[in-house]
Amino acid sequence: MPDTTPLTLADVEAAARAAHAGQTDKAGRPYAEHLRAVAEGVRRRGGDDEQIAAAWLHDAVEDDALPRRWLEEAALSRRTKDIVLAVTKRDGEPPEAYAARILATPGALLVKEADLAHNADPARLAVLDEPTRTRLTEKYARMRALLGLDG
Repeated sequence: MPDTTPLTLADVEAAARAAHAGQTDKAGRPYAEHLRAVAEGVRRRGGDDEQIAAAWLHDAVEDDALPRRWLEEAALSRRTKDIVLAVTKRDGEPPEAYAARILATPGALLVKEADLAHNADPARLAVLDEPTRTRLTEKYARMRALLGLDG
């Protein structure tokens, strides 16, 4: 019988770090730094433990670092799982549909807001080439607008 003891935040962090081990972000930094920054951003914005857990896992399914089945079977709250699935982009999905799903999922907006804030950090973008920096800056601004985070 599977262990049904709920995963602690430390367990979730360890699973996320292991799943993304060896991965780097666009700037060549260890991917776990992004996960930590998003989790901390959620905490600073008043997020609860379920949202912080989702922040650690927010890219795991999308990046194929963890299979969706792992998420579904993990001893996590339904809310945490729903947030992770809400912020997981789907192939060919229009940004408007992605934003609508985030807005319709309780707790997901705060996680995406922290993710966008770290992605759009000027210090993080500064190390990228100009075309990439411009493209990403526009992409993040558009998503912020779709999510109603610009005012």
